[in-house]
Amino acid sequence: MKIKLPYFDRDGWRAAFVIWLVAFVIGHVSEPVWWIGVAIGFACLLFFRDPERIPPSKSRVVVSPADGIILKIADVEPPAELELKGKRKKISIFMSVLNVHVNRTPIAGIVEKILYVPGRFFNVTLDKANEYNERQATFMKNEDGMELVFVQIAGLIARRIRCDIKEGEELARGQRVGIIRFGSRVDVYLPMDVSVLVEEGQITVAGETILANYSDSYDKSENKKEKKSADRNMKEKRNEKQKKIR
Repeated sequence: MKIKLPYFDRDGWRAAFVIWLVAFVIGHVSEPVWWIGVAIGFACLLFFRDPERIPPSKSRVVVSPADGIILKIADVEPPAELELKGKRKKISIFMSVLNVHVNRTPIAGIVEKILYVPGRFFNVTLDKANEYNERQATFMKNEDGMELVFVQIAGLIARRIRCDIKEGEELARGQRVGIIRFGSRVDVYLPMDVSVLVEEGQITVAGETILANYSDSYDKSENKKEKKSADRNMKEKRNEKQKKIR
């Protein structure tokens, strides 16, 4: 039977290699150190595991950007730095050190903006973490016109957020966007008219668990805008023809 091993993030291989190299050097003096180093290296690789995920085929759904547990669901006023008007539905996902820490896109769409904010490293279960901790906000918009923001927040142990995407890039739903090291949180800010399908305390799988769905009102809204723009262009062309005739 063929066994498929999980993929490991590149940072995991680098860290494991350094640990194994040090263990190899010191192991000439003390054999137990060698075996301890080997074990720590494999444990490090396990933290940086990055298994493949299969996003749902359903349309108009938002999937979880992170593995973890739903910490909180609430209607909130987003942080001022996000410059979002009005309330949003906020879903907070806590990632322990045992979870996969590779994050993925909640929707397919364009990355409109990436905002990095340096900060401190409070426990991410605290409400003040989204105001004071190191964090990175990614603004996305899909072809239906639905917009959302997901914020990666570094935690008490985590000391680095690595971003693998850039502004203007078009991403698929569930695509890898980066990683947060060693315990962290991801907040998702959604429009108020979406239907949340998860509960606090629920386990999530990045790229697979559906957090919410939304109606076709966004699609209709976009179609109305396109129709108005097309009508305006037709009117301008008609006026130009009339001027030429005169």
